[in-house]
This record gives sequence, structure tokens and C-alpha cells, in this order.
Amino acid sequence: MSHSASSSSPGDLIPAAREAAPVVGPGNRRFSVLDEATCIEARPGTEGVARWLRATVGAATGLPLPAGEAGDNRIGLRIDADLEPRLGPEGYQLLNTGYGVSIHAAGAAGVFWGAQTLRQLLGPEAFRRAPVTGKREWAVPAVAVEDAPRFRWRGVLLDVARHFLPKDGVLRYLDLLAAHKLNVLHLHLTDDQGWRIEILRHPRLTEVGAWRPRTKLGHRASPLWDERPHGGYYTQDDIREIVAYAAERHITVVPEIDIPGHSQAAIAAYPELGNADVVDTAALTVWDTWGVSPNVLAPSDATLAFYEDVLTEVLGLFPSPFVHIGGDECPKDQWKASPAAQARIRELGLAGEDGLQSWFVRHFDRWLAERGRRLVGWDEILEGGLAEGATVSSWRGYAGGIAAARAGHDVVMCPEQQVYLDHRQAAGTDEPVPIGYVRTLEDVYRFDPVPPGLTGAGAARVLGAQANLWSEVTETQQRVDYQAFPRLAAFAEAVWSELPAPAERDYPAFERRMTAHYARLDALGVDYRPPGGPRPWQRRPGVLGRPIEGAPPIV
Repeated sequence: MSHSASSSSPGDLIPAAREAAPVVGPGNRRFSVLDEATCIEARPGTEGVARWLRATVGAATGLPLPAGEAGDNRIGLRIDADLEPRLGPEGYQLLNTGYGVSIHAAGAAGVFWGAQTLRQLLGPEAFRRAPVTGKREWAVPAVAVEDAPRFRWRGVLLDVARHFLPKDGVLRYLDLLAAHKLNVLHLHLTDDQGWRIEILRHPRLTEVGAWRPRTKLGHRASPLWDERPHGGYYTQDDIREIVAYAAERHITVVPEIDIPGHSQAAIAAYPELGNADVVDTAALTVWDTWGVSPNVLAPSDATLAFYEDVLTEVLGLFPSPFVHIGGDECPKDQWKASPAAQARIRELGLAGEDGLQSWFVRHFDRWLAERGRRLVGWDEILEGGLAEGATVSSWRGYAGGIAAARAGHDVVMCPEQQVYLDHRQAAGTDEPVPIGYVRTLEDVYRFDPVPPGLTGAGAARVLGAQANLWSEVTETQQRVDYQAFPRLAAFAEAVWSELPAPAERDYPAFERRMTAHYARLDALGVDYRPPGGPRPWQRRPGVLGRPIEGAPPIV
């Protein structure tokens, strides 16, 4: 029996497992071997995981992995409901005593995360799309792993509105999320700079709103422009494909349709959506620069009906229990100047313009709840009163999330000071388009979704966390890769693993495990930032960022 195939130590797993230890099986066996006779025994409910193993591990190793029960030479997949009290719905046990691999979990998601661990144990070549070694046997170390996630919401936001990421790029990122045991993809589908989802009842949203004539290069203070038109959108069949691909990987896709701010692309397509009594909305185009547009939705019944149409189609495409409506960065200047908006405030008895924003949020909170869905919004939805049932994405630090949790609302922590991955990874001029706070790999590794002082029932309201990757300055897949990795690996561990308090985490040990993980990222073709700094072709000399040398205190 050959053990020539390189494998990974159970101590190299990322994210770290709750328990992972070598075992010595009968006959002093320290490996089992996958070969052309290895079969997959998929018990009821695990068939999708078996398909994934054949499509990925099978493709990388060249092994057929047929269905069957070949004694010891098998990968056994089984759902065992008795495991749920100890491991929860996504936990798993992986055992290899040298006589075959078994993965047991309370549900199919747990079996899938166990399969991701098996892939890591096979070594970095198992992350390629076709065999490269010529080996016909693949060693799996004898190991016992028991693992479960700390949080149920382990998310990544991809901003496909500012720069469109074609469908194949989204599918690729779903694979990258799955490889890191992340289970939520938040798709930021609409903004001032573009509308990215086909809405059949309102076709001009993509006919007009999906394209802009040019694009600011760098931070909004930059004098540079890319004079090429930019755009694109997902058809409804594209969305169905993305959602199905994600579901096979136990990832929930949460759509975001921005209301009532960040809406200039929609107003450019349908000028009646804007505050036409104070601005010539018919003259507006899809915005070509960055920042916060003053052009926001008019608080009219017609606007509500329009977005109900939009969300009706969105609900038909996305089975996610959560729907994000933005609710952030909504300038009130046009509402203050608009006779129609002021009349609406008086008619509804609202407390000024903040109350008008809350009125929008509350309307769609009720509308979504009537259809069995839950509204999520950025922490500005706290302004004017938090809508009943709403979940808060806390981005302006921890404070909004703390307030919402203490008031009995669910929270997703995504503070910009910690987990905005479009922000620079190091100080200095080599970082491409250096914007925002310096947040190193170590900084992200020490992120904790539950801030000090939030305990008991409040802490239990933290569903998890999300790393946000805004795309104003990440115009290509390579740039997205650079900003996301390796920090997304550190984030994945921070939300999956049971880690000590941030100051007590063993970052040098994580760095050592990253040595093995870089080889996996290489095999996956990820254009990550090397530990020593950007490669020459990853730099963007002359494209201005927005230097912020130090982050403010986290509140």
C-alpha cells in the first residue's frame, strides 16, 4: 500500500476544528488510501454531498468514486439526528481509522462541511479541477474530527452593483465560500451605479439602469476616469442557477434591493420614482462616481407599489428567509425641500425626515413578514425607530448592533473598522488603491462578532457576522481576490471556530497553518495578497485611494 500521495495534517485545517486528532487504527494503520476501487456509500439525505465529492474531489484525483459499499475502501456519508444536541444542525464527525472514512452529521449541511474537511486532508492537489500528479492512490491520514460552527450566519457580501461580477465569477466565489465553510452570500444587487437583476415587470431597470457611460478610477477624489461603458446584469435564469448552485453547497443567497437611498440607477430608468418636484429626475443618468448620491426615492404610494413589484419577483427567485433592503446612507435634503415629501410627513404624522425613512422600512418589514420573509437592513434602519421584526446589519461599528440586540432584535455584525475587505491590508504606497482603515490578516483574525459587554440574551441575538467586499475599486476578479484573500480565511475561522478572546488568540499558529492554506489557494487559482506584500502586477500606481492612517475607537 503506497502512501506517496501528499496529505495535510489535521492540525492544518482552516477554519480550525473543535477537536481534531490523529488516531492509530487497528494494525497500527496511520492512513487509509483512496484509489480507483474506493466507493461512496451515501445514506438517505446525503446524495447531494456525494455528487459534490465526485464532481470536485473526483475531478482533482481522477478517481471515479462510484456508489457502493466496498467494505473498508469507502467514504461513508450518513445523517444521524442523535448528533444534533451536541453538534447542532451543521456540526459533523469525521473518522478515519485507516479502514475507510466516515462522515456523520445531524443534517446534510454538516455532512457537506465534513466533506470539505476531507478535501483539506487530501492535500492541496485536491483543490484542482483535474489531476496533476499522476498518482492513483491518495492518502487520508487516520484522524478523528468533531466540529461545529460557532455562528449560524457566516457571510460574505459581494457588491456586484458598483462593478458587475459576471455569473461565472459569482459561481466561483460560491465555491470559495464553501471551501471555507461560509454559508451566506449577500448579493448587493442595486445601487446608484447600477441595477443588476432582471425585473420582468419593469424592464428599463436593466435596459437603462444596468449601464453607465464611464467610471471613476480610484477614490471619488481621484481626477482619473475609465471612459469605457460599464455594466451587465443577471437574467432571472442566471439568478436561478446561482441560487441552485449555492443550495447544493448549503449556502443561502441573500438578495439586497436598496430602499430608499442608493437608488439613482432605478430613478434614471424610471424618473417618476424620484423627487421630481425638486430635481429634474428625467435628466438623471446612472451615476458614474462614488459616494452617496443625493437622489433618493420619493415617499409616494406609487414608489411603494413599484418596489412591491420588484420584491415580488425577487421572492420568487430567492428562497432565502432573509431579504435585505439596504436602508442606509439616505440623504434627507430632497425630502426637506420637497412639498410632496413634507405633505406625506404631515399626513402620516411622522417625526420629520428620519420618520419618513422609518416609514419606508416599516412598510417593507410588514410586507415581507406577510409573505413569510424577514427584513434585514443596515444599522441606519434604527433611525426613526426600529421596525418590528427587522434584523440589523451593524456596519458603522458595533454600536448599532449592540443597541438592536439589547432591544431584542437579531444582529449580523459587519463593522467597517473590522471586516470591510475593500479596505487596505497594510500601510504604505504599495497597496493597490489604498482606501479605508489598515486591517491586516492578524486584525481580521482577532475579530469577534460578539463585542465585550454584550452578554446573555443580547449576545444570543448575534446571528453571526459578515465580511463585506465593496467594489468601487475592485473592478476585476483579480482585484476582488486580492482584497478578499487571505483575510477571508481568517474571517472564516473567526466565525466558525470556538476561539479564545481576541487578545489571547494564537496568531503565529494561524500563520503556520496558512502556509498549507496558501497552497490550497494556489490550486484554486486565487490571486491573493502574499504575506510579503503585493506582487508587482497587483499594484495600481497612480490610482488614488483614501488614506486613513488609524481607525477610530470601536464603539
